[in-house]
Amino acid sequence: MSSFVRNQDVIPMLIGGKRVLASDGGTIDVLNPATGQLLTKVPAATAEDIETAYQAASAAFPAWSRAHPLERGKALRDLADLIEEHGDELAALDVMDNGSPIKEMRKDVDIAAAQLRYFAGLVSQVRGETIPTGDGRLNYTLRQPYGVVGRIVPFNHPLMFAAGKIAAPLAAGNTVIMKPSEHTSLSSLRLAELISDVLPPGVMNMVTGWGHTAGDAMVAHPGIRRLAFIGAETTGRAIVARAMGVNVKHVSLELGGKNPLLVFPDADLDLAVEGAIRGMNFTWQGQSCGSTSRVFVDRAIHDEFLDRLVAAVEPLKQGAPDDWTTETGSMINQAQFDKVQYYVNLGKEEGSQLVLGGQHRTDGDMKDGLFISPAIFSGVDPNSRMAREEIFGPVMAVMPFSGYDEGLALANDTDLGLTAAVYTKDLTVAHRFANDVEAGFVWVNDSSRHFIGAPFGGYKNSGIGREEDIEELESYTQVKNVNVWYSQ
Repeated sequence: MSSFVRNQDVIPMLIGGKRVLASDGGTIDVLNPATGQLLTKVPAATAEDIETAYQAASAAFPAWSRAHPLERGKALRDLADLIEEHGDELAALDVMDNGSPIKEMRKDVDIAAAQLRYFAGLVSQVRGETIPTGDGRLNYTLRQPYGVVGRIVPFNHPLMFAAGKIAAPLAAGNTVIMKPSEHTSLSSLRLAELISDVLPPGVMNMVTGWGHTAGDAMVAHPGIRRLAFIGAETTGRAIVARAMGVNVKHVSLELGGKNPLLVFPDADLDLAVEGAIRGMNFTWQGQSCGSTSRVFVDRAIHDEFLDRLVAAVEPLKQGAPDDWTTETGSMINQAQFDKVQYYVNLGKEEGSQLVLGGQHRTDGDMKDGLFISPAIFSGVDPNSRMAREEIFGPVMAVMPFSGYDEGLALANDTDLGLTAAVYTKDLTVAHRFANDVEAGFVWVNDSSRHFIGAPFGGYKNSGIGREEDIEELESYTQVKNVNVWYSQ
């Protein structure tokens, strides 16, 4: 076990540059989902703690916002260096905390550092423009930070989100209150220790706690006018309603998905099978809002594709997450484990055929953990709950279609629209689908991969706003117009 965890009964938060516990002494147990072991405790922050964090962030804002942009950029690069230096430790904390394989969590460390460096390089791009208004006048715009920004992130990529999602608001000159998931706070709290070495006190505050207390206090705080949330659609809608009930806030959301992957009859089947597996994100147990969990295959190749898919998924190695050969790990907690089991049973009740997996694994290193083998269903009714509701687990539904129009209609038949993928050698079909599908991020003959500098976000109920590009940076600024009349 990490010395960071072993040497502390309760791992403190970071507020105003100080390591603190919850004001009422409340804590949350940290359990290893792969072993059931109690690791440590983290503070359960109260509304009073959120107020303290707000005051600290507010006090730090004037100096941070007025610092030279290149100084802010240097601080972000220094933080990226520290994250890489401590990368093995941070990845190991995520593995203990959320049950995903070490080789995947180690990649998250590299992505987090890259995101920090990307936004560090964009600090000089937070700029306004001049607008022609005729002789004797100068009209220009300023981009100014909001002040204190609140960010709430989920459990599936703890370090990557905690580190990467502070980059844009800090680069723009805001100060930040970050709340990681109550289920995965360890790497965030270790990150907070590293942050103390490179950022002035109060510029970044790390608070841990339950969503209905600490999270709600952030959402409802009248001084926090810029909020960003990644998580479930229902929670996102509740956050918008709660926030707007207090005052007018800028809220951005990256929410759930029931994402389609279409395989046309001319597709390279080996490539499509590989893409379906990667798109389902079995490597973190399907716990991803971008997972392509609805796979639609042309009837002419459906059976062959399904056979190849099952043959490729079955050998995936499931086991101890800290084993570098493990390819899929454990569910995050008992509630998510139970939810996946519920949908596996529901799929059977609805008449779908479970052709692979969906079993609670208790063999070998998995005897005490929350392991469910990757599940593949066929014969799924597109109108069934299995096909329409986000499961957020390792459950894939494979369904047939005939022709472009039916495939597109099935792909778009959902209230969600985060990602989509299509496999075909026909560029006309590929570009037509990319244009017609109602999703914010589309892969052609590929899946799951993100690219720094490419905007990521959803259509319909999958969210508001875009991240991972300059639009994210600009979203943490307000535009002010200035009109100067200098003619006498």
